[in-house]
Amino acid sequence: MAISPAHIRRNERNRPNFLRNIIIIRLINAWWIATFFQPDEYFQSLEPAWRLAFGPNSGAWLTWEWQHQLRSSLHPAIFSGGYLVADGISKLIPAGNMLRSAVVVGSPKVLQAMIASLGDWYTWQLAVNIFGPDSNASFFALFLQLFSAWQWYCSTRTFSNSLETTLTVMALYYWPWRIFSAAVSTKENPKPANILGNIWGLRLSLCLAAFAVVLRPTNVLIWATVSGMALTRVFLKGSSPLTWSMILVLAREAFLCGSLILGTSVASDYFYFGFWTFPPYNWLNFNISKSLAVFYGRNPWHYYLSQGAPLLCTTSLPFALWGLYKPGSSSTNERNILRVLSSAVFTTVVALSLISHKEVRFIYPLLPILNIVAAPWAASFFTSPSSSKAATSRPRLRNKPYLIAALGVNLILAGYLSFLHQPAPLNVLSYLRKEYERVHPASVRLAHKTHQPPTPRDELFALFLMPCHSTPWRSHLYYPGLDAYALTCEPPLDTQPNTPERDNYRDEADRFYDDAIGFLTNELFGPQRKIDIPRYIVGFEGIEPWLLTFLETPAGKALGIKPRRVWGGFNGFFNEDWRRSGRMLVWDTGVYLDAPRDKHQP
Repeated sequence: MAISPAHIRRNERNRPNFLRNIIIIRLINAWWIATFFQPDEYFQSLEPAWRLAFGPNSGAWLTWEWQHQLRSSLHPAIFSGGYLVADGISKLIPAGNMLRSAVVVGSPKVLQAMIASLGDWYTWQLAVNIFGPDSNASFFALFLQLFSAWQWYCSTRTFSNSLETTLTVMALYYWPWRIFSAAVSTKENPKPANILGNIWGLRLSLCLAAFAVVLRPTNVLIWATVSGMALTRVFLKGSSPLTWSMILVLAREAFLCGSLILGTSVASDYFYFGFWTFPPYNWLNFNISKSLAVFYGRNPWHYYLSQGAPLLCTTSLPFALWGLYKPGSSSTNERNILRVLSSAVFTTVVALSLISHKEVRFIYPLLPILNIVAAPWAASFFTSPSSSKAATSRPRLRNKPYLIAALGVNLILAGYLSFLHQPAPLNVLSYLRKEYERVHPASVRLAHKTHQPPTPRDELFALFLMPCHSTPWRSHLYYPGLDAYALTCEPPLDTQPNTPERDNYRDEADRFYDDAIGFLTNELFGPQRKIDIPRYIVGFEGIEPWLLTFLETPAGKALGIKPRRVWGGFNGFFNEDWRRSGRMLVWDTGVYLDAPRDKHQP
């Protein structure tokens, strides 16, 4: 579409203001997220980042994925830098002051809020590139992005998918979209236009795309679609403006930029793991070849269609579906770009549907694309052209009841998920951290100065009897001397798919819920005792009868535990996992001195 210089200048003036406002929104977003979603938010990023920043004695929990090099070290390296900066700032506060730990624990929120802000801003700017800076559709793309319940719930969480989403939309913004335009005849334009644009923009796009692929190998589906359609022009109108020399330039830059990011990743992994390894291959080998991903759940083939897309888009789903079917533009070049983006959605959803284990966040990088595809139809539904012919006139809102209803649905969903659905896993760690600060002030001062545990070590502070990874870990416990033990759920790495060993495998958490009393008697507190007696036991209220029954057995009585509730936390009105239903409780075992006086009920 033709863009006037005045509109371009207005966009240039608005860009910094919009970015500032978006950053403020996402910082508020980050601090208002007070709930637990999935353990990968912590164990795939913050735990390895904590270890990288503060050393092997810092108490970070590295899961089997890190022990078998399935994840790129680049993601935690980003947050380890944030931790080190925050730790340096916290040194301005005297050792022993609890604000020091709060500054470090809160630092990932700031960093992830910045990453999320860039994702929102680049979504808007990509829409501006497609529809024009003064287009109603470009503003609706930003509107859909900012008022998305899923974006509010997940963008400021430290998932690798959240970073992948931002990297993807940034790479799409810098991509030379003019290669999808229809070629102009030689008579009209005897000199071939430079449709690749600024070479450094292309390089930045390719580097960001390569980073996203290294981070999450399935991201290659998006870029295979984009590059494939650039070469074949399947589903596109008009002949290709690409010449062989341009194709060679694209291939050269893709090779160089891909090699740069791949080399950086390999070097980073070497320094992190201590030997040469290639996590993308390991990830594909374990999750696809060895089919270990299904250990964490199977989903029907239509999951992304029946659940994934509706959860991702919520109220914008009708506009997104119609936009995928029929690009909302009268311009051939714009329709071509929208067809490419739509094809990337189709390719990704179809390919990921072939994998048994599915999660909504696996298609999270498609959300900015879906919002852009939906934007023209949402804009036409909720606005009508102004009757004024003035250049500065704005479209008028229409269908306001539907707009208010859509906003209400997203605000209610975002509010519930942010404050009420599973807040206990975060609150209980704050409680334990404060208790440790009360009981062990000397260890607290030592940790503030050195991030090292005391010698000799303090008692086992907490035992978590709940499904594995039900809470964050050192990223919230902070103190390396705050020893804790949680039930594990390592997958059967040494078994083959479709074998009795794989089918009958029960991890530690499974064995506890299969027979809690037998597990506590024979394994956890058995003759060859696995752990010491803890100061606190943490679990959901459903295990309390089992715990009390065990303590009445001879093995339980020998421990001398006299449980007393000292904390209880609301954990939402429902939970899809029956093991996590009800309140989360903390029992003092009565074995140690300095027990809390009053029961705390948040």
